[in-house]
Amino acid sequence: MVIDGHCHAGRGERLTAPWNTEAKLGPYLRRARAAGIDRTVLMPLAPHGEYTRANREVAAIAARRPDRLMWFAAVHPTRDRGRIRSMIGEAVRRLGARGLKVHRMDAPITREVCEAARAFRLPVLYDVAGSTGLIEMVAPQYPDVTFVVPHLGSFGDDWRAHVAVIDQLVRFPNVFADTSGVRSFDYLVEAVQRAGPRKLIFGSDGPQLHPGVELEKIRLLGLGPRDESMVLGGNLMLLLRMRRVPARQVGLRWPHASGAPAHRTRSSRSATRPGGRRGP
Repeated sequence: MVIDGHCHAGRGERLTAPWNTEAKLGPYLRRARAAGIDRTVLMPLAPHGEYTRANREVAAIAARRPDRLMWFAAVHPTRDRGRIRSMIGEAVRRLGARGLKVHRMDAPITREVCEAARAFRLPVLYDVAGSTGLIEMVAPQYPDVTFVVPHLGSFGDDWRAHVAVIDQLVRFPNVFADTSGVRSFDYLVEAVQRAGPRKLIFGSDGPQLHPGVELEKIRLLGLGPRDESMVLGGNLMLLLRMRRVPARQVGLRWPHASGAPAHRTRSSRSATRPGGRRGP
């Protein structure tokens, strides 16, 4: 199963650029189907003025196609202070959210957010927007929370951020990265070689980016069939299956592997060690 772990949906409030105004899924879904992508994780546009409303909108979009769509809720760490747990509770228990999205352009992540993610056993897609030092703070403080750093740390081609995140993938068992929007291909190669394919998650950052183009980058890494399948969906499935809400309620069947947290499984431990078959 090929899963796109990073796609936006719904309307934004800033109205200053395509990526914060509206994310229309029609063209994306046609392109994803043509590329062979089976399922997609949706999340609200960021920054956003009101994430309670945005979460409900994205949940409604995902509910129209439960066979193809799932979603992550988003929160603003400072503006939503004091109600983050209740927001996430609604998103998980009532609306079927599978994970959590935090964007540094809203505000850096806080203990309140991390503790809520821990309570609901949610992976956190934490877009640090180049400020990779934030991962140095949060990952060791919350070793039982899984953090996924999109764009290998920078959508803006900051090579320093890519290098820093690759190093964090090696050092922190609970840190993963998604591949969306990484234009400097050699950093994806380096991530595979140093951290291993079990620390990468395929994402497109659609609908702005073409999912087929982003998928082809993974194909070009030259991974073996099993490693490629883990990057293209298996790794994300392992992270998601620790949620408290049973998978049968939201229609996704998980592998039969044990219920240990994903960052403690044998496959993810081996990903942090050198050696074994790697990409080019």
